Amino acid sequence: MNTYKMAVVPGDGIGPEVVAIGLEVLEQVRKTYGFGLELKTFPFGGEHYLATGEVLSDESVAELRNFDLIFLGAVGSPDVKPGILEKGILLKLRFDLDQYINLRPVKLYPGIDCPIVGKTAKDLDYVVVRENTGGLYTGIGGRTMIGTDDECAVQSMVYNYKQVSRCLRYAFELAQTRDRKTLALIGKSNVLTHVFDLWLRVYDEMAAEFPDVTTEYYHVDAACMHMVNQPERFDVMVTTNMFGDIVTDLGAMTQGGMGMAASANLNPTRTAPSMFEPVHGSAPDIAGQGIANPLATVITVKMMLDYLGEIEAAAAVDQALATVTGEGFEGQNTRQIGDRLLAAL
Repeated sequence: MNTYKMAVVPGDGIGPEVVAIGLEVLEQVRKTYGFGLELKTFPFGGEHYLATGEVLSDESVAELRNFDLIFLGAVGSPDVKPGILEKGILLKLRFDLDQYINLRPVKLYPGIDCPIVGKTAKDLDYVVVRENTGGLYTGIGGRTMIGTDDECAVQSMVYNYKQVSRCLRYAFELAQTRDRKTLALIGKSNVLTHVFDLWLRVYDEMAAEFPDVTTEYYHVDAACMHMVNQPERFDVMVTTNMFGDIVTDLGAMTQGGMGMAASANLNPTRTAPSMFEPVHGSAPDIAGQGIANPLATVITVKMMLDYLGEIEAAAAVDQALATVTGEGFEGQNTRQIGDRLLAAL
């Protein structure tokens, strides 16, 4: 029996509420499909920072390296200045653990209303591969003459060959596993000529290694339009850190909103743990009321199981999600939705 070590970071706001449901789902499929879990909970987040002054120390990152994966609920507090937790926890983990792939499925489950008129579950089922450790998010740049009319701010989109090639290789390999085997690079080659000369050159070179994968290219603005008027054209999308941040949230809204959006921050080499999280944030306005939608967290659990190779368990969770959404869950609270998921399993 395989046993996996999982670090649990419930975090802030609704994080602990939805993580609790995710852990119950994990426990049920663990028993059914015969694998083990060793869990340890960590307090990192806004409340911990306010109480202790610690965001995330190097010592804590070193401890997290001993786990197979990290299950994160949410990070964010209205009492903490923006950027402290995001840079100090989320970006630090991505960079220090070399989680260079951000994976975001865009899937419309049965019974979920799509804001795009006429689109149903058969029309939305694609995956966005976002490069996760380079580009504008590295913070390369600076400011000078602050507070004057000549103030200047610079932040640079910087990519090296290694970052581009390993991201594209992951995307090609993912596309190869899917029925349609179609990969679309999303960029802005007509303006960002230096960066996308590199991306496109590596993309074209690598395509020769994957002759069964159909390749496409879209400017990011055109891709956004197609995501709204013809989302069924996409299978796997791959793009930069900044463009990926934007198009994935657009995709989330087409699949029913942030309450249905899950993500994985992957280290595909498995030399360090990968991190899985719903992307809805801490939602402090509804925290403690027991009304948060836990479905994004359970989709995140499904992604964890796929990553671990527990394919049957992942498929069972996916089917339970489809059952619950197909039957409708409007007006039900966190506990009620969780109980229905467990019953469906």
